[in-house]
Amino acid sequence: MLVTDARRRTLGLAGSLRDDELVVPCLAIVNPPLWELGHVAWFQEKWVLCHAARQAALRDDADALYDSAAIPHDTRWNLPLPDRAATLAYLRDVEQRVLALVAQGAADRYFVQLSVFHEDMHFEAMAFARQTLGRAAPPLSISSPDGVAPVAEDAQLAGGTFSLGARPDAPFVFDNEKWAHLVRLDPFAIARAPVSQARFAEFVEDGGYRRRGLWTDDGWRWRVAAGADRPAYWDRRGGGWHRREFDRWIALEPQRPMTHVCWFEAGAWCRWAGRRLPTEAEWETAADAFAWGDVWEWTASDFLPYPGFAPDPYREYSQPWFGSHKVLRGGSFATPRRLLSKTFRNFYTPDRRDPWAGFRTCPA
Repeated sequence: MLVTDARRRTLGLAGSLRDDELVVPCLAIVNPPLWELGHVAWFQEKWVLCHAARQAALRDDADALYDSAAIPHDTRWNLPLPDRAATLAYLRDVEQRVLALVAQGAADRYFVQLSVFHEDMHFEAMAFARQTLGRAAPPLSISSPDGVAPVAEDAQLAGGTFSLGARPDAPFVFDNEKWAHLVRLDPFAIARAPVSQARFAEFVEDGGYRRRGLWTDDGWRWRVAAGADRPAYWDRRGGGWHRREFDRWIALEPQRPMTHVCWFEAGAWCRWAGRRLPTEAEWETAADAFAWGDVWEWTASDFLPYPGFAPDPYREYSQPWFGSHKVLRGGSFATPRRLLSKTFRNFYTPDRRDPWAGFRTCPA
C-alpha cells in the first residue's frame, strides 16, 4: 500500500533523528525537522480527509502551524510546534484515518496519490537536508548512485515533430505536465551519460571557477556572492579531491555522475567544454535512448506552463514558480521510483546546489 510505504519511510527517518538533530540552523534550503514532519501529516489530512472526505481536522491549530503557502519560511523556526511524540502521533493518526477510508472504498484515489507523492518529495528534501548539514545518511536504503562506465558518444536524434508532456491516460499527472502537445525539433545529439566527476574535475583544475568568460552575468554574480571556487562538498585531501557524502569523506570516484552542481555551474562547464544543456523537449524526446533516474539533470529550459495550463486543486504546486525556476528531468537515488516518469518535471532555482543534481549535454 502506497500510503503505508511512504509513512514507513518518513517514520524511519524521524526515528533516526537524535534530539539534538531536531534543532537546525535557519537556512533557506532546509526546514525545521518537526515542522516538516508535521507538514507531511497536515498535507495528507488537508487533501484526503478534510477536502475530499469532508472530515474534521484532528488539530484545530494545524493550518496555523503547517500551511506552507501561508507561513513564511523563516517563521517556521519560531512556531509553537508539538514535540516529537505528538508530531509522530499526528502522522500515525492521519495514516490510520486514510487507511480506513481506503479499506471502505471511500478514499479519493487522486488525492491519496497526491499526498503520497508529496510525502515522497519531502522525504527526498529531508535527505537533502542531512547532506547539507553533514549528518549521517538517512535509513531505508539511501545510497549514492554507482559509478558509470564512460560513454563518449552521443545519441543521434532525427528532427521532427514530437509529443511533449503527459497523456490523459497516464496513471497520475501533475498539473505542470498537462497536456501532451506537439513540438518541432531540429536534428540533435545528446550524451548517453551524464557528466562524470572526472570531467568536472578537469574544469575545476583548468580554473573554470576563475574564468569570467565561462559564466553568464547572473552566474558570475552567484559565484562571487557564494564564494564558490569548487563544487559543493568537495575538498582537497592527501593530494586529491574528496567529496563529502553525508558525514563521510570519500575519495572522488572518477566515473560517478557529477552531483550537487547548480544550473550556473552546469552552464559554465558547458561553455568550457564547447557543449550545451539540452532543452527539456530534447531531454524528454531522447529519454528512451539512455539510462536515467539516478541523478536529477538540469535542462536549459525555464520552468513555464504548457499551452492551456490550468492549476489543479493544489494550486501552489506549480503556478507560483513559473519563470523563476529551471527544469530538471530524471530523478535521484533518493526518489521513490513510483514518482518518476520521463514526463515528470522537477524545478529549482538556478543557484541550488543541495539536490542530487547533475547534467548531461549536447554538442553546442
